[in-house]
Amino acid sequence: MIVFMLFILSMCVYMFASPTDEYDHQYYEKGLNFNKDYDREQQVTKDHAQPSIQQIDSELVLRFTKPVKGKIAFVRPSNQKMDKSFKLETAEENIVEIPTTTLSTGQWQLVLEWETDHKSYLYQHEIYIK
Repeated sequence: MIVFMLFILSMCVYMFASPTDEYDHQYYEKGLNFNKDYDREQQVTKDHAQPSIQQIDSELVLRFTKPVKGKIAFVRPSNQKMDKSFKLETAEENIVEIPTTTLSTGQWQLVLEWETDHKSYLYQHEIYIK
C-alpha cells in the first residue's frame, strides 16, 4: 500500500513539475491571416513583381518593377533578438538600398511587404550576409 501511495505521489509531483504545453493560443487568428498572406504571395507571382536582390559591398540593393512603399524585415533564424526591420520606399529607377553594416554576417530570412497600385505583396527570400 505504501509503494502504491508513493507511486501516486511521485506522479503528482512529476505532473505539476513538467513545463506547460507549447500550445499556440493565437492559432485561430494565425489561421485566418494565413489566407491573406498566401494571396499576397501569389500576387507577386501573378504580377511578376518579384524584386531583384543583390548584395554589393556593404549594401543590399533591391530592384522592383514599379515604385513601392512598405517594409522589409531581416529575420535571424538562430536569434530572434537580432531581428531588424526597415522602411521600404523606392528612389530613382525603383531601387532601394539598405546598408548591411548593422547586420551580423550569416543566414538571414528577408520578409518584404509592400504595396503598389493598390495591391499588397508579400515576398520571402533567404540570403547570406557576408
